Amino acid sequence: MTSTEAVPAAAQTFTSLNPGTGEVVGTHPIHDAAHVQAVVATARKEAERWQALGFEGRKKALVKWRKVIARRMDELASLMARETGKPQGDALLETALAIDHLAWAASHAEKVLKRRSVSPGLLMVNQAASVEYRPLGVVGVIGPWNYPVFTPMGSIAYALAAGNTVVFKPSEYTPGVGVWLADTFREAVGRPVFQVVTGYGETGAALTTAGVDKVAFTGSTATGKRVMAACAETLTPVVIEAGGKDALIVADDADLDEAAEATLWGAAANAGQTCAGVERVYVHDRVYDEFLDKLVAEARKLKAEPGGQVGPITMPSQVDIIRRHIDDALARGGRALVGGPVPEGARFVQPTVLVDVPEDSAAIQEETFGPTVTVTRVRDMDEAIERANGTRYALGSTVFSKDQGMAIAERLRAGMTAINGVISFAGIPTLPFGGVGDSGFGRIHGPDGLREFTYPHAIARQRFKPAIALTTFRRTAKEEQQLTKVVRGLYGRGRK
Repeated sequence: MTSTEAVPAAAQTFTSLNPGTGEVVGTHPIHDAAHVQAVVATARKEAERWQALGFEGRKKALVKWRKVIARRMDELASLMARETGKPQGDALLETALAIDHLAWAASHAEKVLKRRSVSPGLLMVNQAASVEYRPLGVVGVIGPWNYPVFTPMGSIAYALAAGNTVVFKPSEYTPGVGVWLADTFREAVGRPVFQVVTGYGETGAALTTAGVDKVAFTGSTATGKRVMAACAETLTPVVIEAGGKDALIVADDADLDEAAEATLWGAAANAGQTCAGVERVYVHDRVYDEFLDKLVAEARKLKAEPGGQVGPITMPSQVDIIRRHIDDALARGGRALVGGPVPEGARFVQPTVLVDVPEDSAAIQEETFGPTVTVTRVRDMDEAIERANGTRYALGSTVFSKDQGMAIAERLRAGMTAINGVISFAGIPTLPFGGVGDSGFGRIHGPDGLREFTYPHAIARQRFKPAIALTTFRRTAKEEQQLTKVVRGLYGRGRK
């Protein structure tokens, strides 16, 4: 989610705060539209040089950057923990995953994007056909605060590996992380190939209209729509990674201990501030009570507190949304078996397990983005699948079953599904990451993520003259008859 709150026109700088303590982490400039345009212009000049390095040259540059990040990952994780409030260990895990994706993108870009031959088909057999994927030029990346390294790096690393220069606007809650990434890139590579601009929503809006060749946005669905509308004015393509309301399904043959632990981690890790986190659980009637007992027992051991495994809510306004969803669920007959109403002024929200919540309530239909989860009893997997597919979001999903996992997963409307694990798809560099519906479109990660920041260039080269001349005014009636006979012979015979 990216805030668009207004700031005084006279303000020149802003501060990032530790959400757990309120302490100032850093002070950063508010970059206006003119500055953003100047940064994009620099990126445009640098793009030709970066592209000219070729795959091998870019790989060497990105390997240098990767080594700097890896050597200083404790430093980056510490900064991330201060700006977001997340535990240091979680920040280290996020950094490690981002490094792994950077390594994959740099080493696989040539294989995925280089020119390759494709079949010309039977009618065009006289042609040699090939396609390559060319960089777009300058990519603008607007990042989130919840995973301020891993999520934007899914665009930054892949766009750079594909041959683009990048201008990154980090969230106003985590500007220091964005500056750190750009500074270390400059340290490793020595060129303004990857640059950062900081500020509030206006700075991000300026980036969308600054002449970039594509915008990669991660944030709320509402803000994503505004980004898309702004980009439409100049036909600037976008990739939108928006909200989620991910479901976890527990079949009657599931390992209930593993399913309960995965539910709790998926719901409460990063204080629930995960777009692909677990927010809804549908459990087969036969194992519902046993699963719920295990989940509640585990959840009662977990506390959101300074220095604990669950940190504070990073964005203060999000607390109001979490409170509204819990209050609505309770007012409509739901029960909180763990946790409950959120006190006014709270920075920490306790893990909350809700049951008996109506399916049309805010807690089930809207993204909560907090450490809460609803648990619902279902008669069978058909009902579980129907309910899991019953929101306008379709980002990630999870299935726990010993024998039915694939069969259930293939019926889910979602961009990704994890079986007998949780959010595992995000950590695998070869798998695409992205959503459907109000969760957005386009993909980061994997070969799809590399191609996302390119355009395909197709070439058809005639190798010899065709047996039947088709694309000429010299074509004769006899040749048309020959064409008809060939097509019927190739495609008109048989029953299939």
